[in-house]
Amino acid sequence: MVHSNATPSARRTELLEAAYGYVLEHGLAELSLRPLAKATGTSPRVLLYLFGSKDGLVEALLGRARADELALLARLGELPPGAAVENRLPRVAALLWTWLADPAHRALLALWVEGYARSLVEPDGPWAGFAQATVADWLALLAAAQPGRIRDTEAGLAERTEVLAVLRGALLDLLATGDAERVDRAVRSRFGVPAEPGRAG
Repeated sequence: MVHSNATPSARRTELLEAAYGYVLEHGLAELSLRPLAKATGTSPRVLLYLFGSKDGLVEALLGRARADELALLARLGELPPGAAVENRLPRVAALLWTWLADPAHRALLALWVEGYARSLVEPDGPWAGFAQATVADWLALLAAAQPGRIRDTEAGLAERTEVLAVLRGALLDLLATGDAERVDRAVRSRFGVPAEPGRAG
């Protein structure tokens, strides 16, 4: 599971935000402390002091990425129910997809996919638990969008698992190909929401 410092100093918080901006642009795969320190106006020694190690810094950055994800889920979770309770899950799924498909979020989502993949192939590193926590977060939002009579059944779990699989697969396709119009039409067709013609990626 990704953890964060319970009482971070102002300087640590400032550098975490600066480092987060850096990895959104450059990714985490080849993260090196020296260029990161130069880009954020500090030194490798200070980064190691504040985060304990490079792994500690990576863990903090993944926690920061997850915070953005949880903020999104919280906003969607506050949406008022639709006229028909049964229609709320497709509606929430479509809103999630609209956010995922927004080109403005492409860097964040590429970072999220990188962290997700690394947590699977390096389960004992700073990535530990990132993918599992992400799945749980999204399933919880989708569960809240289901009517109570379905939510706690095997069918309800299967339904939201399918929705998550569609969203995740579509996101990977979009990031890989950039073919926003094709993927957008497919997702919106699946959830019964009109496609947006000419959507640009």
